[in-house]
Amino acid sequence: MESILTSIKKMLGITEEYENFDVDLIMHINSVFMILNQIGVGPSRCFSIKDENEVWTDFIPDDSQLELVKSYMHLKVKLLFDPPLGSAVIEVMNRQIQEFEWRLNVAVDIGESKGEEENSK
Repeated sequence: MESILTSIKKMLGITEEYENFDVDLIMHINSVFMILNQIGVGPSRCFSIKDENEVWTDFIPDDSQLELVKSYMHLKVKLLFDPPLGSAVIEVMNRQIQEFEWRLNVAVDIGESKGEEENSK
């Protein structure tokens, strides 16, 4: 199982053993989980992490159509924690984030529709 904190650190180029930024990263990760909750992604109760012990399957099932959450989390945390210097790069990242949010919304809507269909059978 893949730790949420460890995987985000890896995507940011921070080794698992280096813990100086863990408190900051956890704060940013939890902020993104709040955003995901508000757009309807994940458990109905807002999810958060405390350390490296929480894994992705605690938030989304293994076979989920929501794997995009990991890339979304990386981009959002990167912008909060270590934004690029160039405004063009920031703009590209923001456009990618918007697309990810749209796609996650669609995935959640489709999942809810399938759930309603199964319940009506």
